[in-house]
Amino acid sequence: MKVLLAEDDRDFGNILAQYVTINGFDVNLARDGKEAWESFRNDKPDICVLDVMMPEMDGFTLGEKIKEAEPDVPLIYLTAKSLKEDIVRGLKIGADDYITKPFDPEVLILRINNILKRAYSSSTDEYKISNTLLKFNTLELICGDTTEKLTLKEAQLLKYFIVNKNKILAREDILNEIWGEDDYFLGRSMDVFISRLRKYISGDRNLDIRTVRGTGFILEELNRE
Repeated sequence: MKVLLAEDDRDFGNILAQYVTINGFDVNLARDGKEAWESFRNDKPDICVLDVMMPEMDGFTLGEKIKEAEPDVPLIYLTAKSLKEDIVRGLKIGADDYITKPFDPEVLILRINNILKRAYSSSTDEYKISNTLLKFNTLELICGDTTEKLTLKEAQLLKYFIVNKNKILAREDILNEIWGEDDYFLGRSMDVFISRLRKYISGDRNLDIRTVRGTGFILEELNRE
């Protein structure tokens, strides 16, 4: 599992990064908000641990950008303050937890594990179709010799397609199942996710996510030689 750790205190950041790493996580340490945003965009972390007070971009602004891009990515805020206003703001952004400094690094590990367990334990199954394997519990897609790291939403969407392979799925049904509501703007977001999935499975010539005009989509498993 990948952890994005954004902490501008160099010594404290190094200590946390080392501790999280020895507990089995792949850590990307960013020293300011701008660097953290670039890391998030490039590395697709499974959880983000963000200091509130950072140069270039503060943790609240960064959290808002992250949640706008990937609403399901869990967030933990680190702060030297215990002000109610800061806690409420973080929770409104969608933070899953809030840790006030100083704290024992073991506390952070426990919080990370608890949040990831809630977020990603909905399935430990693997989903195989043609030459493509979705490992839901690790959010990995193996297509031929290529392995892609998926976001939780990408994995949920692909799982839904695989479970319903060769069936035409209405747009509104997909939106309600994966996003919880049928909304125009969510529909535009869904189209982006489907385009990504098409790219990820493009190496499997027996799979195709086809648009059914006026209705929705279908994941077809073909029998090309």
